[in-house]
Amino acid sequence: MAPTRAGATLPSAALLLLVPLAVSSAGLSGYFGTKSRYEEVNPHLVRDPLSLGAAAGGSRLPASCAPLQLRALLRHGTRYPTAGQIRRLGELHARLLRRPATAAAACPTAADLAAWQMWYEESLDGRLAPQGRRDMEHLARRLAARFPALFAARRRLVLASSSKHRCLQSGAAFRRGLGPSLSLGSDEVEVEVNDSLMRFFDRCAKFVALVEENDAAMCQVNAFKEGPEMRKVLEKVASALCLPVEELNADLVQVAFLTCSYELAIKNVTSPWCSLFSEEDAKVLEYLNDLKQYWKRGYGYDINSRSSCILFQDIFQHLDKAVEESKSSKPISSPLIVQVGHAETLQPLLALMGFFKDDEPLRANNYARQTHRKFRSGRIVPYAANLVFVLYHCDQVKTSKEEYQVQMLLNEKLMSFHHSNETISTYANLKDYYKDILENCHFKQECELPKVNITAIDEL
Repeated sequence: MAPTRAGATLPSAALLLLVPLAVSSAGLSGYFGTKSRYEEVNPHLVRDPLSLGAAAGGSRLPASCAPLQLRALLRHGTRYPTAGQIRRLGELHARLLRRPATAAAACPTAADLAAWQMWYEESLDGRLAPQGRRDMEHLARRLAARFPALFAARRRLVLASSSKHRCLQSGAAFRRGLGPSLSLGSDEVEVEVNDSLMRFFDRCAKFVALVEENDAAMCQVNAFKEGPEMRKVLEKVASALCLPVEELNADLVQVAFLTCSYELAIKNVTSPWCSLFSEEDAKVLEYLNDLKQYWKRGYGYDINSRSSCILFQDIFQHLDKAVEESKSSKPISSPLIVQVGHAETLQPLLALMGFFKDDEPLRANNYARQTHRKFRSGRIVPYAANLVFVLYHCDQVKTSKEEYQVQMLLNEKLMSFHHSNETISTYANLKDYYKDILENCHFKQECELPKVNITAIDEL
């Protein structure tokens, strides 16, 4: 099937921004974890950022089904490094600059990196990059092309965001991507801040105390940093930079690797920092990133995912309301709900729903056995990641249960539901499958700190 496309052709200059310049970084780019470009999960967007891909029509929905409501949870677009990452990169770069000029011939890699211009400033601190705005504008146009009835003129859009600047700007960029067609009064509609849903983890005392601020909770991550796989990468990088291995640590090596990823995502160039790493090194560093995501945001501890039940339940409350309005022949009050958060918003929610769960937990000592793991954060929550729930009303069905059906898309690809292994489910069956979470997961109780004085790891 030929690729389908959203909207008109972009100017060639805009397309050039997305054509990969990199050979070496392209070899590593599949292993950048949460710092991955969105194009890594949808490679067809490299050549045409408005393409819907070859499989855009393969939804298997009955022809008599019409969409009633779309709920989209987005991760912000491509961002700059945080102030902490920029400080660590500055520290590493300064060490290379202190090397005597006479050492350049003996250590060309270090000389090349010393000559690299350190252009990141701490004031950039995780802010949305220009590419991040394009990520959001293009995503809006593609979603509107996939669901034209929902995004048609005079349909109401509810747009909410985390309080973080990069999320607010992503929400504004998404709105701009839709153009003036929606009846919102003006092109610059205000984005509502909703941290209770988009940053639920900050408000969960049990998560903050026992995971976020508890070094012992990251014992697997710390063990891998000291393990044989990371030691090998550390020694190789130290050798390339002609530095004593004692002057480097896993965090500094990781910041060099992330600089390779940032330069590709933000500027679409191959950074000289990429030359320090082979594909095997990249796999090790990806695993380090995935270990952190697993133990801090994924299946490592139950509270990671249970803290997201407030968001999960809100999704179903709005779906319920749309079903009731449809049954009463009333207009759907919220046909479009778009919320912008973080990787830390999406990852726990997907874990709560049981997606990307491996038979064996990710640990410091099972790297080799996890080669084909499901839990790869770069495939799940790259920049501009999106999880979309679509509720349909279907005519000409055999039973009343089939009248309301649901699909889920992750990064614009249909997901198979656990209970059916199909990409479409009746709404009743989906609610029944998640009945326990919908009825028995209470944010306040889940997030309450234990009253008794026990060790954090025992409680987790």
